Amino acid sequence: MTAPETVGFDSLQEQAHRHLLMHFTRNGAFGPGGKPLLVLERGEGSYVFDTEGKRYFDGLSSLFCCQIGYSYGEEMASVASAQMSTLAFNTNWATAHPPSIKLAAALAERAPGDLNRVFFTNGGSESVEAAWKIVRQHYLAKGEPQRVKAIAREIAYHGVTLGALSFTGVRPMKEPFGAAPIPVTRIANTNAYRDPEAQDEAAFTRRLLEDAERTIVEAGPETVAMLIAEPVQNAGGCLVPPEGYWPGLRALCDKYGIALVADEVITGFGRIGEWFASARYGVAPDLITCAKGITSAYAPMGAVLVSDKIAEPLYEDGRMLMHGITFAGHPVASAVALRNLEIFERDGVLENVRALEPYIGELLEGIKQRVPMVGDVRGAGFFWALELVRDAEASRFSAEEREKLLRGFLSGRLLEEGLIARPDDRGDAVLHLAPPLTSTREELEEMAAKTEAVLADASQRFYVG
Repeated sequence: MTAPETVGFDSLQEQAHRHLLMHFTRNGAFGPGGKPLLVLERGEGSYVFDTEGKRYFDGLSSLFCCQIGYSYGEEMASVASAQMSTLAFNTNWATAHPPSIKLAAALAERAPGDLNRVFFTNGGSESVEAAWKIVRQHYLAKGEPQRVKAIAREIAYHGVTLGALSFTGVRPMKEPFGAAPIPVTRIANTNAYRDPEAQDEAAFTRRLLEDAERTIVEAGPETVAMLIAEPVQNAGGCLVPPEGYWPGLRALCDKYGIALVADEVITGFGRIGEWFASARYGVAPDLITCAKGITSAYAPMGAVLVSDKIAEPLYEDGRMLMHGITFAGHPVASAVALRNLEIFERDGVLENVRALEPYIGELLEGIKQRVPMVGDVRGAGFFWALELVRDAEASRFSAEEREKLLRGFLSGRLLEEGLIARPDDRGDAVLHLAPPLTSTREELEEMAAKTEAVLADASQRFYVG
């Protein structure tokens, strides 16, 4: 039971402190005696506004979600309203409705290869979890029940529900929750920074693929059900694949009968300039997990795209797919997602990303040349990271130094500058930038200028020369 509250900014701060458990947040840092909580109440274009009226450029697309920015609310509201007044809800459990059927067909049309079947979810973790269950049931139906293991990459993030958390390679997120329910073996990620072999791209690719094959063989190829990886790995800072890497993974999975899963929760729906980044890197995986950009965050939704080969035994007479989610494929969310795809094509969203990708790279490389703390710039499409270093030898910051730099300084200084970006710590100090895919050239220049101002201040304080 709570006492009545007055309405207003101070009340929101107090109510948040007393009642709202925020995700992946040091909740005790806010509230009485702590720092004020950023409370956003309005968005427009590539910008968001807090309850005091301050404007911020959203350089993270609200955690890689708001692909088309914040100015399509009225259009999306009309779509949602029309669907709610027609059929507010129906499941996809042995029944269906027109929006989910049409959306499944639209996604299949845009997917690479023969990924023609779609299982809907409510978000990324659910998509990864569902992918594992679909893969397991595929092998059970094919008479290979011994395939109970998975391969995933170091430091990769694939979600936090217990099944998905098995694939996640960020140890502090896993350790509090005990042994993982799915046996997962790690392979190296594609971080080329500080790797002397990465100067020879072909040799780097060869080493990564040899490591992957050795891991598969040591695990027992006949026991491995799937290999999961992001086309561009987020955790660690936009780790792009070297030439030939993804076709090499495809060949290894084909050789050993393993399902290849591309986790495109972040990279899907235009973030890398294609509907799905897998296509950019030359492969058709067996499954694609997605969420975030499927609706540009105008409604919560996720999906697993499944190849005909993986789905085929699930259509055998009498065989039931043993997984379901009540609200997955919600008719309102499906209608919003369909309009999102229409907006992408109508307003040239993919074309905008392709046209401006080189310019983002140029802007960020300019920061690297002028700010000594920036050791590396990497990324693709509208998905970038700057790795920060402590000295001219590109040394890593210690854990204590990262705490002071990323959480103690950068998080507040970015907001002061009017920029939302993501300082990240997976053992390296990284700043993520992922603006809305509708951002203009001038807005990207603004994002870069704000980033440079913040990092120049940080460099004066934390770079030791």
